[in-house]
Amino acid sequence: MNEMIRINKADNVGIVIGELLKKGECFDGIVALTDIPRGHKMALSDIPEGSRVIKYGFPIGHASAPIRKGEWVHSHNLSTSLGDDLKYEYHPKAKAPAPAEKDCPLIEGYVRKDGSLGIRNELWIIPTVGCVNGQARAIAESLLREGPYQNVDDICAFTHNYGCSQLGEDHENTRHALAALARHPNAGGVLVLGLGCENNQISLLREGIGDFDQSRVRFITAQEVEDEVAEGICICKELLAMMANDSRTPAPLSKLKVGLKCGGSDGLSGITANPLVGRFSDWLVGCGGTTVLTEVPEMFGAETILMDRATDENIFHDIVCLINGFKDYFCSYGQPIYENPSPGNKAGGITTLEEKSLGCVQKGGTMPVAGVVGYAERLETSGLNLLRAPGNDLVAATALALAGCQIVLFTTGRGTPFGTCVPTVKISTNTDLSKRKPAWIDFNAGGIACGDDPARVLEELKRKVLAVANGEKTRNEESHAKEIAIFKSGVTL
Repeated sequence: MNEMIRINKADNVGIVIGELLKKGECFDGIVALTDIPRGHKMALSDIPEGSRVIKYGFPIGHASAPIRKGEWVHSHNLSTSLGDDLKYEYHPKAKAPAPAEKDCPLIEGYVRKDGSLGIRNELWIIPTVGCVNGQARAIAESLLREGPYQNVDDICAFTHNYGCSQLGEDHENTRHALAALARHPNAGGVLVLGLGCENNQISLLREGIGDFDQSRVRFITAQEVEDEVAEGICICKELLAMMANDSRTPAPLSKLKVGLKCGGSDGLSGITANPLVGRFSDWLVGCGGTTVLTEVPEMFGAETILMDRATDENIFHDIVCLINGFKDYFCSYGQPIYENPSPGNKAGGITTLEEKSLGCVQKGGTMPVAGVVGYAERLETSGLNLLRAPGNDLVAATALALAGCQIVLFTTGRGTPFGTCVPTVKISTNTDLSKRKPAWIDFNAGGIACGDDPARVLEELKRKVLAVANGEKTRNEESHAKEIAIFKSGVTL
């Protein structure tokens, strides 16, 4: 007989964790009235039409039709109960301070001139505008053909489509994003390549970078030199020569900043991988480190859990502005706020946005929310932070890197090969995915659903993240699947 679980004693649905719960099979004496796939829900009691459906101990919507005990609960009989902008009240929960962890090993990374820590020593070529993407790639490809280079982990051209014909917030987003990329500590050398006539002028971008190591961040304007590719190669070789003298040195774990992201979620995401990452987040915060939760639309329906964990009332109001501001963004374009979940999420067993969000926020663990960060803003506060960015995988993962995260932990139930500009550790929610896609998946959390000790799996994840911080390549690095995507919302001229 396939297994099910009831996550919280208050739940009126159970979750199938085996491959399939067949019609006629039982869970706690309740007979399944139909076949129910893995990750999907079965009613544990009769649920009248209009009544709340409870999972994780919280409502995930309401019954849109009468639901019988033993019936499959999904899109045909469960609907969201969410609305538009809400008024929130601060109800701080009793919060224990972050525990003073004893098990806080050192990591080895590259200490930069500004005191920040890089876990990679890479050369990055950053176009200011999409018009010079080809030249940026040509420079990187030429250098890679001549490599490898001493103490250099990789050479990357981070191409994008923006930098010109943008207005207002979009133009600012692009400029701020590229400035943040140029000062990321995982880059030991940076060449910023401009065209010359774009509205994302190098002079303004340079100003946006702020105080930086001018020996390690260099600039070319293509229209001002005879051969920008040859010139770029020459400058990059100078950077590579400097980077050859860089070496890893011991640093406290408190220097580590880890982004938390999920994509292609399934019905096991909130049972295995996301709670596991939440426990990792609590441990790292307890060691003085920083974790960052984003995907604001996937906080809708679970936002009060985060608000009640704000360290003070000012942070609470920042979270309210973060949530309602993103709802206003949707409404300004006449789009439904609660269009989520995606078809892949639904196929995996997630029915409503509340259900997706309650699973999503578990990646943030249980520690207080210490800060709220705007898009392409630099992290200033250690501990758990919330970041303004959408749910889109590459846009959100890039935003985590722009905030200063050196690693992204990415949980997934459906699988994806992608990675952003920093090591992107893919964590599968189910064992089948890790077996089918070993070239995509770095770590399997699926065993938790089959009885593996969560504490033991957490220790394994700690070791994995520390190994990556110390230089072990992730799957996306091995396949060179390293990209950026800039948050865009407005008019293109």
